[in-house]
Amino acid sequence: MPVQPWFVLQRLIILDFIMRFSKAILLFFLLTCSFLIITAQDDDIIRVESSIVRLNVGVVDAKGRPITNLNRENFAVYEDGVKQAISGFEPTVTPFSLVMILDMSGSTLSFRQTIRQSALRFIDALAPDDRVAVIEFYDKVKLRNDFTTDRKIIANSISVANGVGKTQLYKALEVALEKLSKEGKRRKAIIVLTDGVDTAVQNIDRDFLGKYKGTEIATAIKPDNNAILNSVLNKSDAQGVTIYPLALPTGDPLKLADPTPIQVAMFSAARRRLEILANRTGGTLNTINRLEEMGRLYAAVAADVRTLYTIEYQPTNFKRDGKWREIKIEVNNPELISRTRQGYFAK
Repeated sequence: MPVQPWFVLQRLIILDFIMRFSKAILLFFLLTCSFLIITAQDDDIIRVESSIVRLNVGVVDAKGRPITNLNRENFAVYEDGVKQAISGFEPTVTPFSLVMILDMSGSTLSFRQTIRQSALRFIDALAPDDRVAVIEFYDKVKLRNDFTTDRKIIANSISVANGVGKTQLYKALEVALEKLSKEGKRRKAIIVLTDGVDTAVQNIDRDFLGKYKGTEIATAIKPDNNAILNSVLNKSDAQGVTIYPLALPTGDPLKLADPTPIQVAMFSAARRRLEILANRTGGTLNTINRLEEMGRLYAAVAADVRTLYTIEYQPTNFKRDGKWREIKIEVNNPELISRTRQGYFAK
């Protein structure tokens, strides 16, 4: 049967339509793929860790009085002795994101009311725009409130804080650092009330000391040689978080009743680690010798936070070789004294 011309024409029209439609689909597919590739590339850029180093810096005069009217030109930063270009500067009035960590383990059960009253003094001394999160720890680590400027919410979290059992200090610090990592480029600090005797770390110390005897026990522990502590320090370095430990008298090795040499060694190491936390991050260790001092020391920490500058720089040594980088801050007035963190491991 001969093929009718109209039938051939119809087939050609259909074939042309299919080809045009296929090209449109192909074009849409290619454009979509290109968009996904570009998006993925953008995501990769966002995920790249910044090498910028952030420092919270305190400056005082010879009498210890804080100096709060300096600017970028008054500071010089050195890393391993090499001067660095300051890329960012924030004055003392810039708001902070702060995490208040409260030890609610069994060792603090007898003076909870003192803790609550003292912590409220800290909140009263902050600036209105400072954002505060409250975390408590004992057998568990519990976020009482996320970051907020609402003082009523913060005060309520302090008032209802409660717990009993073991001490999860370093897990609480890890949770606090995770919360702070979501606070962007805001200035950051942690204020932690604790005796410093973390249960997991103490168990490690006790097992370690089991192989030592006599006078060897006192010096066997190397407090800074602890993976749990160093994990917290490295995460603090990455964000430029300053940590202020308030050390409760219940963790003081000199106040132990009839202690064994192992107990003295473990409590001494725990207190030394609190000092390391403060020194590495540019904070201060505030030792509470009597419970009635707690409120005053809380207020003193709040006052110190309110006098900090923040300085950023991108290191000229861009190698991530895991080595220690020593940081030094200088002020162009030789009569002034500056304080910041000691350095960081380039990881």
